Amino acid sequence: MTSRAYEAGIASNPSAATTNYATADTTGRPGETAYATSPYRWVVLIAAIPMFAITQMYWLTFSTISPQAAAFYHTTPLAIASLSMSYMIAYIIFSMPASMLCDRRGIRACFALAALLTSVFALTRGLLYWSFPLVVLSQLGLAIAQPFVMNPLTKLAANWFPVNQRATVTGIGSVAGYVGIAVATATTPELYRSLGMGGMLRGMGYAAVACSLLLVALMKEEPKVPAGPKAQRDGRFSLRDAMALRHNHDYMLLLVAVMIALGVFNALLTAISDMFVSHGIDSNQSGVIGTAIIIAGIIGGVVLPLVSDQTGHRKMFIVFSMGIAIAAIAGLSYMSAYPLLVACGAFAGFFIMGAGPLIFEYGTEIAYPIPESTSYGLLMGSGQVTGILFILLMYGLQLPNKSMVVSLSVMIALMVVAAFAAIRVRESTLLADNHFTI
Repeated sequence: MTSRAYEAGIASNPSAATTNYATADTTGRPGETAYATSPYRWVVLIAAIPMFAITQMYWLTFSTISPQAAAFYHTTPLAIASLSMSYMIAYIIFSMPASMLCDRRGIRACFALAALLTSVFALTRGLLYWSFPLVVLSQLGLAIAQPFVMNPLTKLAANWFPVNQRATVTGIGSVAGYVGIAVATATTPELYRSLGMGGMLRGMGYAAVACSLLLVALMKEEPKVPAGPKAQRDGRFSLRDAMALRHNHDYMLLLVAVMIALGVFNALLTAISDMFVSHGIDSNQSGVIGTAIIIAGIIGGVVLPLVSDQTGHRKMFIVFSMGIAIAAIAGLSYMSAYPLLVACGAFAGFFIMGAGPLIFEYGTEIAYPIPESTSYGLLMGSGQVTGILFILLMYGLQLPNKSMVVSLSVMIALMVVAAFAAIRVRESTLLADNHFTI
């Protein structure tokens, strides 16, 4: 399997010439880069999937049992909510260190540290469940582990998979996280009723150890022969590389779009129970709308990246998803009929969550040759910052009658700005310039 991406990359960015690709005269054309796909790539991906899922599950452990948790620990609902918000804050702080470790030591080292942090703090959270301060510290440890789990995803795809499968791989990884969110939302209340706080948290701790052992045992850095051109330099992370992205017009436009879209999504998911109070929608119905968002997002996270890989296009799917998402959020804002709200939630989830992995993969491609974990980490981190700001905005603009129509109108306006930014980016040349011969 051969590709011309390396030569195309050098033509568009001479600094990429420092990349050291394995070459072999397997095609009969000396000097042309040779690639091969290893069957073990699927083992590597399967080993990482449970960790992606369980990390997101720990994020929302207490969200669906907030009243019970507040009563159990004799604290306030806001204190319980801060356990989930700690994930956004920790990602902002530790995203860059995670990217640095991934770039300098590789994906295996990054995953190993994530496995260690997750195992230790999931166990302490379960064994010391009776002390709220110790649970807070354990939750912070789990939050710190998150970027060390999520940031290596695009580099795993680049190390092991050909270019025309990478958006699919990042989609699978992201969908695993969505599954974790769905599991937390659906099972935590029943686990709490059946096992109590201690039994529930201990069970999650044991699951963390099992997922961590699987990840460490099966994870390998990269195959002997590369699967395709990697959108990164060989070498180490440097602030100079990250700062260089400010000169990349397409990446900066994408950064604006992601900051808004991801922030809006985080705000909507956090405020889902309070968005529809003025519409006469009760908490159970709000839960169904939230479930529709997540399930549709899982489907979209598989379908959109897969179709993008098959067609060889990124931009058209990103722009189309932004447009549909704006219409869906408008429906959530101004409609009151319950079936229509469920339908709008499903459309919002499919196109916002579904486009997420595609957008992140596109970001690594247009950031070429900046390391994948760096470009991904900056995009994800920016969405966490705006997520916190938009959550505060949602509640700050809430009307006296509990209506969030003003807040949601502002979210729609912001999404329009994100859509215009997405329209102005160019198509991924890394994907377009790869022509494979098998």
